[in-house]
Amino acid sequence: MPGFQLKDVPLLSRSVLDRAEELRSDEQALKQGWPGARLLRMNRRGQVRVDGDSILLEPATTLAPEPVPEAVFLGIDGGSHLWAVRDEEIDGKLMDLRVVSTLMQLDDVTLGILSAALALLNWHDRARFSAVDGTPTVPAKAGWTRVSEAGHEEFPRIDPAVICLVHDGADRVLLARQQVWPEKMFSLLAGFVEAGESLERCVQREILEEVGVHVREIRYLGSQPWPLPRSLMLGFAAVADPGQPLTFTDGEIVEAHWFTRDEVRQALDAGAWGAPLGDSAAVAEQRLFLPGSISIARSIIESWAAER
Repeated sequence: MPGFQLKDVPLLSRSVLDRAEELRSDEQALKQGWPGARLLRMNRRGQVRVDGDSILLEPATTLAPEPVPEAVFLGIDGGSHLWAVRDEEIDGKLMDLRVVSTLMQLDDVTLGILSAALALLNWHDRARFSAVDGTPTVPAKAGWTRVSEAGHEEFPRIDPAVICLVHDGADRVLLARQQVWPEKMFSLLAGFVEAGESLERCVQREILEEVGVHVREIRYLGSQPWPLPRSLMLGFAAVADPGQPLTFTDGEIVEAHWFTRDEVRQALDAGAWGAPLGDSAAVAEQRLFLPGSISIARSIIESWAAER
């Protein structure tokens, strides 16, 4: 069991969007592409307008006759430029990334558009003043940098975080529930990487802090962008002794349990938390609910559960 690998690429890591980074500094090319460009509008809750079973992308010219500083260039698809903009006035049927990924079958390009737009717009919201000189910043290079009044250039910030499946090397896995999560909703242990810390050391520290368990045989599995608000999730697996007592000292985790592979498989078959789960009586009896497909946590859990 220590050697299991991801059986599929995590959902948000499958993007095949052509980011066309060579165009970000080419103002003339961006202006020429604007009349045929498509635009994604997103509010501060990360919601976008949906039309039937698809995300609504409207002509960029509905925003302005040419590119504006507050819009961010995402790339090119099918010969058309793609842009996104923050818009608090959008109405109609709105959904966020978690919901649309659960209820809709989105292609890899659309997932790339949504995740890139969310991460970039979230960064712009939080980078309006320079971290170096404190002066106001303005967008540059089609939204991929911000420049302060003093001329200091800043780039989109990504916060690395580890997420780890802890198992016993055989048939049990340790899953935990955060205080803010609904009853019966469990997932993997995760946490942000601290300054001067390796990824492996972060795995050890976070699991010890959150549930009081020492882990060994730490292995990297894969990564996934997590633009909520602007993280990169780095997936790991590690082995621990189920005989260690579980302690919750940092206040984030309220309960954790060792589940068998059969229990995890049953939970995977039942669906995902936040998705329609069918018969209410069966749901009431379900002991365990797991994250939806948008999360690398589900990819890792599915891969572990698939082992014989």
